[in-house]
Amino acid sequence: MNTTRALDDSTLHLPRILSLHGGGTNARIFQAQCRGLIAGLKSEYRLVFAQAPFASQAGSDVLSVYSQWGPFRRWLRWRPEHPVIPPEDAVREIDTWLEKTMQQDDLAGATGEWIALLGFSQGAKVSASLLYRQQSWQELFGTHPAGINFRFGILLAGQAPFISMDSDLTLDPPLPDASQITDLKHSERELFYGKGHVLRIPTLHVHGLRDNGLDHHRKLFEDFCAPQSRRLIEWDGDHRVPLKLKDVSLVVHQIRELAKETGVS
Repeated sequence: MNTTRALDDSTLHLPRILSLHGGGTNARIFQAQCRGLIAGLKSEYRLVFAQAPFASQAGSDVLSVYSQWGPFRRWLRWRPEHPVIPPEDAVREIDTWLEKTMQQDDLAGATGEWIALLGFSQGAKVSASLLYRQQSWQELFGTHPAGINFRFGILLAGQAPFISMDSDLTLDPPLPDASQITDLKHSERELFYGKGHVLRIPTLHVHGLRDNGLDHHRKLFEDFCAPQSRRLIEWDGDHRVPLKLKDVSLVVHQIRELAKETGVS
């Protein structure tokens, strides 16, 4: 398992943000794409980049720059030819790869609290789904079984809906499971809209106004995240991570504000 993390030892003591790449890319590429955020946050937070468990062809948005940076990975199925596996197995693999990423960072000497999830595209969908599972577990059991308490999420170009990350949780109506292709079609909207699948853990949503998936990203923000705990940045870009200083500065500022709001010391 390959993971990528900040190489500067001066960040070992800082609060940590677990970062999930999109589908058809990998942790190394995502670290390169996040170089602006890393630079803006390097004195305050340590970004740790996880590798997804499943092999994938490259996403079309990475081929122009990162075609030689394979192998490429995915968290979920996003093409019909991707093998179908039982949803419980898919979730187990995702959890295992994330846990090993966190353990490897501990072994590297990092000691900071895991405070947030950051995800781009498919990684944002998985991040939001993990936060919703955490919220559900906290409501039912009072704690996360693994003792992890992510305080907030940073969702870059994330699509609705959530996916179910625990088959033992009874949800009405049920969410799509981790074996399904979960791009939200217009005809499916009423199945998920207004049915109680609302994330109240604080979230920052970052939307490119020229992103072809913008309508789906807005559905995640508007329909699945509570108004009192969600924040939105819209920037003049397409389906990518902001890189220009003026755009990165907005995201960095809101991450700092969320950290303060959620009691990160």
